[in-house]
Amino acid sequence: MSSLDAIAHNWSFAVYIFGIIFVCVFMLAIPVFMGGRSKGRAKEEPFESGIVAVGGARLRLSAKFYLIAMFFVIFDIEALFLYAWSVSVRESGWPGFIEVLIFVLVLLVGLIYIWRLGALDWSSESRRRRIRDEANQRSNLS
Repeated sequence: MSSLDAIAHNWSFAVYIFGIIFVCVFMLAIPVFMGGRSKGRAKEEPFESGIVAVGGARLRLSAKFYLIAMFFVIFDIEALFLYAWSVSVRESGWPGFIEVLIFVLVLLVGLIYIWRLGALDWSSESRRRRIRDEANQRSNLS
């Protein structure tokens, strides 16, 4: 099969590649022609959504923010896997059901574990109360 036959056979792929190259070149070239060329102190200053930045870029975020992000990622991936399983539930049959059941149980055990550790206590008052109660229980056992 010659290269001309291969291109004729796969013409849609060639059009797709040409379209990708055209869109990339267009998106890189259009700002050169339409962008502003003036320079100044105000133009060179970074901004976000039209608001001039104030302060440093190094912000300290609470660990609660990272916990929420991790919970979101974990349960988002769980929803993704459950959706994929629900699409192919007839093909996977009982073995697929058992695998999904094990998957959900492992995530449920993890959720109960982090709940018992107090990772879902968002307010500092409830955390202080929990620590005080644990200390009282330890002193009662002694």
